[in-house]
Parts: sequence; structure tokens; C-alpha cells
Amino acid sequence: MSPRLRSRLGRLRRSYALRRVAVMIPQLFGITLVVFVLLRLFPGDPAYLFAGPTASPETIARIRHDLGLDEPIVVQYLHYLRDLLHGNLGTSLVTSQPVRTDMLERFPATLELITAALLIALAVGIPLGALGARKPRGVADRATRSYGLLAGSLPDFWWGLMLIFIFFTTLDVAAAPVGRLDIGFVPPDRITGFYTVDSLLTGNWATFTNAVSHLILPAFTLAFVYGGPIVKHMRASMTNVLDAPYLAYGSMCGLSRWTLFRYALRNALVPAVTMTGITYAYLIGGAVLVETVFSWGGLGQYAVRAITSSDYLAVSGTVLTTTVFALVVYAVLDLVYVLIDPRIRYSS
Repeated sequence: MSPRLRSRLGRLRRSYALRRVAVMIPQLFGITLVVFVLLRLFPGDPAYLFAGPTASPETIARIRHDLGLDEPIVVQYLHYLRDLLHGNLGTSLVTSQPVRTDMLERFPATLELITAALLIALAVGIPLGALGARKPRGVADRATRSYGLLAGSLPDFWWGLMLIFIFFTTLDVAAAPVGRLDIGFVPPDRITGFYTVDSLLTGNWATFTNAVSHLILPAFTLAFVYGGPIVKHMRASMTNVLDAPYLAYGSMCGLSRWTLFRYALRNALVPAVTMTGITYAYLIGGAVLVETVFSWGGLGQYAVRAITSSDYLAVSGTVLTTTVFALVVYAVLDLVYVLIDPRIRYSS
């Protein structure tokens, strides 16, 4: 490739990335507006919950005034938007801390969990789906179909409870569902917020082993439930590639079946990028109940507590954080497509 063409392609990539980021701004604005309005239409009064059931109407009215809840909803939203532009997500009524601080403390726990779940789902789903397509109606194909039906038949929290009952209560081979570490362990020095990574970086092997033992069950629960679409998509993609004419030509030229399988797998992985990105974005929402079951202390458990307490600012901060994460994942997915398929650069 000539330097001139390489420079032009680099400019096209940068311009596409800038346009993709620019689209995220109105999306975030619309989401903040919808969430802000809907939360205030739900039943429940934060001032009443904050004051307690024995508080007088005057006390509740004073708290509503202090929180700005007695102002018109348009004025409340403008104040919220002004604070948001300055990086201020407000203060949680439950923790009495800035919501931004709560997000920074809890988001790494959720991100560590869903990342481990995605890696497990990919490590199992891609080979299983590929092998199922290689031998239709074979053992791997039947396992793929059975797994696809089983994974989506019951909710994730039920699978989590079953795994706890089997591996912790009955067999006693898994860690207790008490969070990210046992009670006697001190969290490692914070570097990334991932206990497994931070304990490795600080050389704390005991904490690393304990963190991994606590991570296995919730990560496997999410991987089992949300890995089903990856298996199905990989099998369908692999089936289409195996029927391609160039593989038939390779077979006529005397290439072995495993050589043809490797070529097919390489091409089938490209469409699987879509399902991987979508699954990663979905996992952050799917982790809510799983975190509650395993007392994980991440963003999902924080969101459940905020919703039950009508903590408007905490709920808004959680939704905004998860939305930004999903939009970033989709933007990175689009940029990966730009790198994979040159035609997208010119058509976008």
C-alpha cells in the first residue's frame, strides 16, 4: 500500500470515528431526558422515604424543598443537566456520597464480572458452535442445540441460586456468595479496581486465589445464560461459510478437512464480532440480579437498592453509566468493522 493511500485511509478512519462519537451526544441527551422524566412519574417520594414514616407533613415539605423536588420538572431537569455538564451526578440519599464516587467504586466490580463472563462465553461458545456446524446431527451439534434451549429457558438468578446450592451448599467446592472476597481478606491496593488484576500486580497471591474463587460462580452463571446467542450465531455463521464454493474447491485440491475447517473458522469469526459486542453490552444489564444473588457489591446491586429507595440521582447515575458503556461498546464495534471491511469507510 502506498503512503498516500495509507494516509487517506487513516484520515477516513479518524473522520468516521469522530462522526460516530458525535452521534453519541444527542443519544445521551435523549436518554437522560427520558430517564429523568420517567423516574419522577413512578410512585414513591424520596422525601418521605428520607424523612421516615413518622415525619410530619411540614418536615417532608421542607425536605422536598431542600432537594428541589417542589420545583417544576423542567426546572429540575435544567438543574440536573447543568450539574451533569460539570461532572456532578448529585448525591445519593442512601449512601450520602456523591453518585460519581459510588459509580467509580462499584463499576470496576461489575466490569470485572461481565468481562470474565464474556471470556468464558467466548472460550466455550465459539468452539462449540464451530464443531456443531462441522458435523450436523453429531454430538457437538446436539450439545449446541440442547445448550441453546437450556440457557434461555430459566432466568439467570435461578441458575445462580442452583449453582450456589450445588457447588457451595452440597459439594462445598465453591466460595461462599458473600461478595468479591472472604470476610477475612483485605482488598488489594486499588490500581484498576479489578481485584484479580490488582492482586496480581501487587503480588498478593492469596488474595488473587480468593478473588478468583469468588468470581467463578457468578461469571459462569452469566456466561451460561448469555453465551447461548454466541453459540447459535457461531454455528449459523460457520454453516454458511462451510457451504462456500472456495471450500469446495479447496477440498477438490486435496486440502485436509482440518485445514478447511481452520479457514472456515477464520472467516466465520468476522460475523461473530457483532454478537460478541452485543452480548458484552447486554451483560451489564444482566448482571443486576446475579450481583444481588452473590452479594457482589457492584453497579447492579447498587441500582437495585437505589430503585427500592426511590433514590432518583443514584438511579439516573447508574442508567447513565451503563448507557455510556453500551454506546462505547457499540462505537468500538463499528470501528472494528471499519478496520475489517474497507467498504464501510467509503459508504459511511
